[in-house]
Amino acid sequence: MSTFLERTKERAKADKQTIVLAEGEEIRSIEAAAMILKEGIANIILLGNKDVIAEKAKGLDISAATIIDPETDSHFDELADKFCEMRKAKGMTPEKARETMKNTLYYGVMMVKENMADGMVAGAVNATGNVLRPALQILKTAPNTKLVSAFFLMCVPNCEYGHNGTFIFADSGLNEDPDADAVSEIAISSAASFRSLAEADPTIAMLSYSTYGSAKSHLVDKMQEATRLAKEKRPDLALDGELQLDAAIVPSVGQSKAPGSTVAGKANVLVFPDLNSGNIGYKLVQRLAKAEAYGPITQGIAKPVNDLSRGCSSEDIVGVVAITCVQAIESKKA
Repeated sequence: MSTFLERTKERAKADKQTIVLAEGEEIRSIEAAAMILKEGIANIILLGNKDVIAEKAKGLDISAATIIDPETDSHFDELADKFCEMRKAKGMTPEKARETMKNTLYYGVMMVKENMADGMVAGAVNATGNVLRPALQILKTAPNTKLVSAFFLMCVPNCEYGHNGTFIFADSGLNEDPDADAVSEIAISSAASFRSLAEADPTIAMLSYSTYGSAKSHLVDKMQEATRLAKEKRPDLALDGELQLDAAIVPSVGQSKAPGSTVAGKANVLVFPDLNSGNIGYKLVQRLAKAEAYGPITQGIAKPVNDLSRGCSSEDIVGVVAITCVQAIESKKA
């Protein structure tokens, strides 16, 4: 286990939050719940059929978890009515609202909205769009945030780069082809996420296949413009670009390719041009460097709802729940 994850768990234990695992019938969620409860990281709500969960949980101690079947829950009508009122301008009817609330993803987000829980984690069996759609419909964006985006928190073992091998890779999970303004917003949000989660100063590299104009194309232009916009919006941030990956994280290469840059060779927040490169990048590092990859963690939603990779392990879920707890703790301070 990385030092980052150990520290994150300790922060979660110090101010215990209640997290909904919306895929409560999934065995990895049940295994994760048992580990989380044993370690005292969070209070856990598992959503799903109680008999199915009990059968799959044989041999696992989830006695401290709260198990809720939305369709038989005493709050079902209340949450369905509130959801209907919230979405009536979009054509929502009481009948459609009741049907929608049977979906544990929607029910879990409504529980977060109504302060019955502090955050939600799902995605072991659901696609990202299915997990985040209810969050965007119900919770909406956080104050002063233009864009919801997603990142992976990467902990690379025996790594001399980044912050003791810890990086944020963004956007690696949500925005497919962001324009320059969107990339600048992703960079700004990612800086705040790194400061909050890693408890260290962010150093942000706007990545490209070019460094300081070494290549010319519309792809390079986008990252140059994103860098300009981000610096204009947040001149206080240590942010630079466009930089190739080696120039961003390797001090000797950074000094050679971008002399005078305060970021080159020191970056711990890596902002990718698009989802293609970000997603490929995190998976390469996860598999080849045997890095711990937590996410996709969302940023910019009013309350924390986090997605999982469908290839995640139960241990991965534990890590994302711990991160979600810290996000919830920090959001209450804001």
